[in-house]
Amino acid sequence: MHLLAQVAAALSDTIAGSNPVLTPVATPETMNLWSMAVKGGWIMIVLAALSVICFYILFERNFVIRKAAREDPQFMDKIKDYIVGGEIKAAVSYCRGVNTPSARMIEKGISRLGKPVNDVQAAIENVGNFEVTKLEKGLTIMATISSGAPMIGFLGTVTGMVRAFFEMANAGNNIDITLLSGGIYEAMITTVGGLIVGIIAMFAYNYLVTLINGVVNKMEAQTMAFMDLLNNDVKA
Repeated sequence: MHLLAQVAAALSDTIAGSNPVLTPVATPETMNLWSMAVKGGWIMIVLAALSVICFYILFERNFVIRKAAREDPQFMDKIKDYIVGGEIKAAVSYCRGVNTPSARMIEKGISRLGKPVNDVQAAIENVGNFEVTKLEKGLTIMATISSGAPMIGFLGTVTGMVRAFFEMANAGNNIDITLLSGGIYEAMITTVGGLIVGIIAMFAYNYLVTLINGVVNKMEAQTMAFMDLLNNDVKA
């Protein structure tokens, strides 16, 4: 029995030696947008705030400009019928009901009927300039973001590299790559973040400018039609 016990113990040791305990291998950290943003430092908070402002201006201006671009195809025909028929108050009421930049311009022109044509046109142009200024509200901020965000990202790059070299100098001869990774991480991520925000702002700005140009073209067309109406059918 003692011999069998020794053999069993030997077999157990052999089996245990042939099947070593496997230690779990640490899984590498996966990279995602949130972890990148967190490691980018305080500069990423500034860039995030700029991106929120940019998107707010984009959606708000897009709604306002598209609303201003909606026009009744029969607008000038109705205005002509009212003016030729002597229904000036009805024409003014109709313009106020339409409530678009072009309608407000024509309303101002109608209110100047009886004065020289040049005075009527000047009044319409003044209202037009004011309406365009209202449409362009916020675009200066967006243009600033498009050019300023990359510069802020580069600022983060510089501060991150300064921190990396500072830690390298303090480490002396015991330089470890992990000491430098934080600063380099911050430097690269802020550059990417600044460029992304700047590119989005640039395209959004150009998109809104294109929409405004379309509205301005409609305003100019309505002004020309109204001035032709005064010159041909009405003695201003």
